[in-house]
Amino acid sequence: MRKPLLHTKVTVKLRKSIFREEWYIYIESYPVHNPGSTKPKRVIEAVNRTITTPIWDMTAISKINEDGNYKYKPKRDSNGIIQCQSQLDKEACRYADKVRALRQQEYDTAVVCSDREQEMIAQNERSEQDFIAYFNSIIYKCHPNSSDSIITNWTRVGKLLSIYSKGKPIPFKSISGKLLEDIKLFMLSAPRGGNKKGTLSQNSAATYFSIVKAGLHRAFIDEYLTVDIAAKVKGIPDVKVKRETLTLEEAEKLASTPCENEVLKRAFFFAVLTGIRLCDIQDLTWGEIVQTGSGWRVDFTQRKTHVVDYLPINEQAYSLCGERGEQNQRVFEGLTGSSWISRPLKKWIEASGIKKHITFHCLSHNRNFYCLNINELRTIKNVTANDLETSYILFLSQLCNIP
Repeated sequence: MRKPLLHTKVTVKLRKSIFREEWYIYIESYPVHNPGSTKPKRVIEAVNRTITTPIWDMTAISKINEDGNYKYKPKRDSNGIIQCQSQLDKEACRYADKVRALRQQEYDTAVVCSDREQEMIAQNERSEQDFIAYFNSIIYKCHPNSSDSIITNWTRVGKLLSIYSKGKPIPFKSISGKLLEDIKLFMLSAPRGGNKKGTLSQNSAATYFSIVKAGLHRAFIDEYLTVDIAAKVKGIPDVKVKRETLTLEEAEKLASTPCENEVLKRAFFFAVLTGIRLCDIQDLTWGEIVQTGSGWRVDFTQRKTHVVDYLPINEQAYSLCGERGEQNQRVFEGLTGSSWISRPLKKWIEASGIKKHITFHCLSHNRNFYCLNINELRTIKNVTANDLETSYILFLSQLCNIP
C-alpha cells in the first residue's frame, strides 16, 4: 500500500494594514506536519514587501463585513501571481511568488525525501546512545522468564562493561571490531564478582564475552548498529575441565554423616537420585509429583530451559520428599538459595571426610556421572552399559537409605 503524500500548499496572500491604505504580502503554508505530532500546523512567513495598488477579482468574494460590504480576493494571472496596477507593486508580487515557489519546492522535496532523511537522523541519534545503558535495559526484556543464573550473568557483564569503560559510556558509533577485541582481552583478566579474589577463569570469560556478543547482536537487530559486529569477532574458546563427581563410596560416607540441616540432606540425595537442578528442587510442589501405575513421576518445567519434563522416580526418591502436603505446597520447604546453603553443605561434606568441592551443580550432571563410574558399578552390580543408569539409581536407592 502506497503511503499518502502530505500535500503542503504554499500561497501568497495579502493582509490589510490597519493604519494605511496598503497591504502586507505574506506566504502561508498549510498543512505542515511536524514529526511526533498528528495535528497539522499553518506556517506564516512575511516577505517584507507591501503594495498599494492590488487589483481585486470582483467575482471572488472572500468575506462579507458586518456592514454588509463585500471583500474580494486579489486577482491573479495564469501563473497565480497577484496582479497590481503599479510597476513597483508588480515586482513585489513577482518576488513574493519566487519565494513561494522556493518554499513549495522545499516542502515537496521533504515529502519525497523525508522517510530516508528521518531514518538517517534516527540512526544518528541511536548511534550516539550508550551501549552499556542499552545492554542493561534489555536484560529483563530479552529474558523475561529466564533462570536467576542467566539474569545474574547478564547483570555481571553489565558491571564488567562499566569497569572496562571506567564508568564512561560506550556510544554505539565507537563500537568496532577492534573495540570488541579489546573487551575480549579485558574479560580474560577481569576481576571476579562479589568478595571473590583473583580474575575470571577462561570459561567464565568465554561465557561473559558470548553475552557481550549477544547484546551487540540484539543491538544490530534493534538497528542501533548498521553492521553485525559480533559476528565478525570470534569468541573465547572454552577449556575442558574435569567435573567433580561422587563415587559410590563417597555417597555412602555422606549418607552416614549427620547434617545440621535435615531438609538439605534429603534434597541433596533427591538430586543424586534424579539429577534435578537445585533451582527446580526448590520450586518443586506436591502437585508436580504424580502417581502412575508403576510408581511416581515428577512433571515439572525446568526453570533454566523452560522445557516441560516428565521424570519417573523410584520409591526411595519419593520417600526423601517426606510427608505429602497440599498440591501447591513446596516439597522441600525451607530449602534456601544456593548462596545460603553453600556453607552448611560444605561443612557436611568436610565432616564426611570428602576432599572434593561438591555442589548441587555437580549432581545435575548425574547422567555423565553414571558413565564415569561404569567400571566401579560393573564390579559391584555386574550390570551392562545399557542398564547402567537404571541400575545405578537402584544401587543408590539402597545405599542412601535416609529416614
